[in-house]
Amino acid sequence: MTLLTLLALAASYLIGSLPAASWVARGRGVDIRTVGSGNSGATNVLRSLGKGPALAVAVFDILKGAVAVWLGRSLGLDPAWAALCGVAAVIGHNFSPFLKFRGGKGVATSFGTITAIDPLVGGGAFVLAVACMWLTRFVSAGSILGAVTAAILVASLGRPLWMVGVIVGLAALLVWQHRDNVRRLQAGNERRLGDKG
Repeated sequence: MTLLTLLALAASYLIGSLPAASWVARGRGVDIRTVGSGNSGATNVLRSLGKGPALAVAVFDILKGAVAVWLGRSLGLDPAWAALCGVAAVIGHNFSPFLKFRGGKGVATSFGTITAIDPLVGGGAFVLAVACMWLTRFVSAGSILGAVTAAILVASLGRPLWMVGVIVGLAALLVWQHRDNVRRLQAGNERRLGDKG
């Protein structure tokens, strides 16, 4: 691993750690960590502040993953290392030093990363995730289905082993971040899309 690679990974982590949800909420006099689920992500912003702020946060968080992958590529890194820059951004989002190493669950940033790595895999996962959210009104269920779909697609399309490892790893991290949601889904008390925080 070269110094350039280490710097790219560190920069990607910092890009991912930029807490858009916290900043947007703070601009409206709200500490996002003390309302709703306490997560610094678009879903909590939606429940707490409405559609406009949530959309802005979602776009920003998607771009964090995509920009990190682009950064790695623009620096001439091997494709696998460029993809790992996206992973670093997701980790930064989930465990932001600006939020005492708390953050969101990495859905939007993972989507941005996966789509930048392989648009077909990212697009397929997005379609099924949104369909699930629309039909069930469970954001968590759609997010998990999208992650599982991405893992299945990348493994079934004959992609390089490094790409399979990166995307499956991101999917596993996303599912792990939703472990409390899974328990609430099983118990029947998970909040649906549109429920207020």
